[in-house]
Amino acid sequence: MTDSDDRDHVDFVPGPLDRSGTFYVAGHRGLVGSAIWRRLQSEGFTDLVGRTSAELDLKDRDAVFAFFAEVKPRYVVLAAAKVGGILANNTYPVDFLSDNLRIQVNVLDAALKYGVERLLFLGSSCIYPRLAPQPIREDSLLTGYLEPTNDAYAIAKIAGILQIQAVRRQFGLPWISAMPTNLYGPGDNFSPAGSHVLPALIRRYDDAAKSGAASVTNWGTGTPRREFLHVDDMAEACLHLMEHYDGPEQVNVGTGRDVTIKEIAETIAQVVGYTGTTEWDTGKPDGTPQKLLDVSKLANVGWNARIDLEAGLRSTVDWYREHSDTLRQ
Repeated sequence: MTDSDDRDHVDFVPGPLDRSGTFYVAGHRGLVGSAIWRRLQSEGFTDLVGRTSAELDLKDRDAVFAFFAEVKPRYVVLAAAKVGGILANNTYPVDFLSDNLRIQVNVLDAALKYGVERLLFLGSSCIYPRLAPQPIREDSLLTGYLEPTNDAYAIAKIAGILQIQAVRRQFGLPWISAMPTNLYGPGDNFSPAGSHVLPALIRRYDDAAKSGAASVTNWGTGTPRREFLHVDDMAEACLHLMEHYDGPEQVNVGTGRDVTIKEIAETIAQVVGYTGTTEWDTGKPDGTPQKLLDVSKLANVGWNARIDLEAGLRSTVDWYREHSDTLRQ
């Protein structure tokens, strides 16, 4: 996206955020938002603001503008989104496109009107072409066809990136975008219909371990390669970017390492104590063959992931078991 770099009108030097400034975390109850909230609390931010979807429907434009008029946040992280796995994305593309576009446009327009100083928009690595060269660099955006199973969600997130760039060019505000890889950790969605691959596997293997099932059947071939980042690492990276990075190009956030779905399934089976066999339903879609992010831009800004995958999985399984009675079904 070099054209946007050339046209960028922002003159801003990143630095520490004011810990007493009003900080709105949109989506503060979700996987990413709740981790960011915890991180901000641990970093000493004293005026955090969040609203549940019942308290504030971000698809309601009038309600969003009224909220910003009242609260007037200085900082915003837009972590609110309608999200789901392959099944949900493939079945309800209209919902994923329409809901996410409305959430983004409403929040970003209101943030612009009420003078938000620093804003971080969070997207997803699915914005990149299905067959992008691996590892995927930020400048791969808009260079090829998207993965069909989640193209509607991807288009919405791409629109968000472009809106951030447009705000920078037209109004000179130092807003930025970050694109995380596959996230996991406490607060994830473990529901069978709406979860992503890792929490779905945790639930499936844990259920099988408890019931003594002889086998577990997973979608696809198990050969696609995926990168996984613990959400607490993601939250740390978000604050680091807000304090150390400014530019129109989105920043990849990941570990720079990937594993096959088969390998992650084997690790989860081991962690939960499942000793049965695993079958693969090859009639079901695999999705993108590989999705590994080039994280050199993030490393150049001074941040690298710290949480080991197996250790992160063990803590996530512990959290899932502790909260299984109250999770979404």
